[in-house]
Amino acid sequence: MTTLVTGATGFVGSAVARTLAARGHSLRLLARPSSDRRNLEGLDGEIVLGDLTDPASLEAAAMGCRYVVHVAADYRFWVPDPDAMLRANVDGAVAMMRAAGRAGAERIVHCSSVAALGLIGDGSLATEATPANGADFIGIYKRSKYLAEKAVLDLVRTDGLPIVVVNPAAPVGPRDIKPTPTGKMILDAAAGRVPAYIDTGLNIVHVDDVAEGHALALEKGRIGERYILGGENMLLKDILMLVADVAKGRPPLVRLPEAVVWPAAFLMEKLAPVLGFTPMMTRDHLKMARKKMFYSSEKARSELGYNPRPVRQAVEDAVAWFRANGKLRA
Repeated sequence: MTTLVTGATGFVGSAVARTLAARGHSLRLLARPSSDRRNLEGLDGEIVLGDLTDPASLEAAAMGCRYVVHVAADYRFWVPDPDAMLRANVDGAVAMMRAAGRAGAERIVHCSSVAALGLIGDGSLATEATPANGADFIGIYKRSKYLAEKAVLDLVRTDGLPIVVVNPAAPVGPRDIKPTPTGKMILDAAAGRVPAYIDTGLNIVHVDDVAEGHALALEKGRIGERYILGGENMLLKDILMLVADVAKGRPPLVRLPEAVVWPAAFLMEKLAPVLGFTPMMTRDHLKMARKKMFYSSEKARSELGYNPRPVRQAVEDAVAWFRANGKLRA
């Protein structure tokens, strides 16, 4: 029962690999030659080298695998070269699906994102059936995930590939080595570096629950269907207050209106390519924040048996891991 996991060196991918290993899967783990492999420590699996931009390497990785779980993606909200993200997230996903199909995989799970779904935005809960308009996908990351998911589901219809799609919300927890954009928010808040906030909302979920959702989708998911893997819907202010409480840090004190933050975001965007840093805030961030990103996981609960834990535990585990790994003062 060999199972290929792409992105296994990353935050979500390593959690997925550990969950599948605990279920008895024999793992093949796709890693780029340059990847940081600390998240593979303690995992028993065959490491194969490959890259989403190298279809031949994906063909070789999938050969002989009964299952394929595709988690690898470029998860950043700002990149200096948007086309590179499209090649990895869209073209890479399609190449991986086709490679898995040619290898005869019985079941394929594609890790998408709630970023690829329709959004209501007024505090109501969006579902897998919420209508989406391609023009609504602000920012290159959201657009790349939307296009990738659309292309992947097209392959179910045109090529008969046995694909199930999962749509994780914002994951939090241990082994966020980069960290991801969500993890950086938690880390900065824990360190007292977020004195202010904007009025928006997110769905936060423990990364290990996201991993469990992948395994459940592999075992019980219906081919061609999507499943939101979320946790709790929370206002950003409440998330930051929770982090401060867990970390015994300074909570945010000031709510900033968009008009105040917009000039700073514009300036950071212009300076970032020149000075070689990632902007803390961009205009796309602010546009996305105009809608509360709240979602329902009821479909995953009812069809898969998905049952995420309280968000406080996710924050506690994340803060503990950041401290244990020297990213946050004790």
